[in-house]
Amino acid sequence: MTDDRDRWALILGGSSGMGEATALALAAAGYHICGFHLDFRAALAHVEEVKAAITALGVEALYINMNAADDEKRGAALATLRERFERSTAEGRHPYVRVVMHSLAFGSLVPYLSDDPKGAVDRKKMEMTQDVMANCLVYWVQDLYRGGFLEQGSKIYAMTSEGSSRVVPSYGVVSSAKAALESHIRQLAMELAQTGKGITANTIRAGETMTPALMKIPEHDMIIASATKRNPTGRM
Repeated sequence: MTDDRDRWALILGGSSGMGEATALALAAAGYHICGFHLDFRAALAHVEEVKAAITALGVEALYINMNAADDEKRGAALATLRERFERSTAEGRHPYVRVVMHSLAFGSLVPYLSDDPKGAVDRKKMEMTQDVMANCLVYWVQDLYRGGFLEQGSKIYAMTSEGSSRVVPSYGVVSSAKAALESHIRQLAMELAQTGKGITANTIRAGETMTPALMKIPEHDMIIASATKRNPTGRM
């Protein structure tokens, strides 16, 4: 049975790393891309390059520069996406969000303990990391589900890492967020299955990959060395 619906991919963190690579791969497969990112002026030129590469493949690229963990901005962004969908529907097409991907990498890379309180995690840093890198996915899925953006065959993915169950000196805050993200996906998978609508949720652990997010971890050299040593091919 063929699916003649307009497939969209909504990518949280779609301007670099795994999110960028996924956006380009799905665009090549015929998906329209709705990407969310939080970039400053120096990085915006690259975002435009990503958008141009996507549209060159004959699909739409709707990119919004915003804090994906902000409730009001999420609502406004989905209103913008709905307007795009309504125009497509008026043209006789049937758009829906086929893929949702959480690939946000914006968290605090400081230890729990430090003689100097400024060098350790505090409540604000902990809650920000948890909200961006874990909790906000739940709120996006809630709004997408209630808003009718998700249909039969929609798939939700979240990028996790080995760090969710390993100890790295500066990675504790992010590690806890990754563990929470995995728990959120398990719960979403169960609840979505019970709806009978054929919507699935899974985490992806791709292994250590040379991305901007990896290079921000103070111990990235150690992580890279460990990954290449354990890989039989000696590569990332």
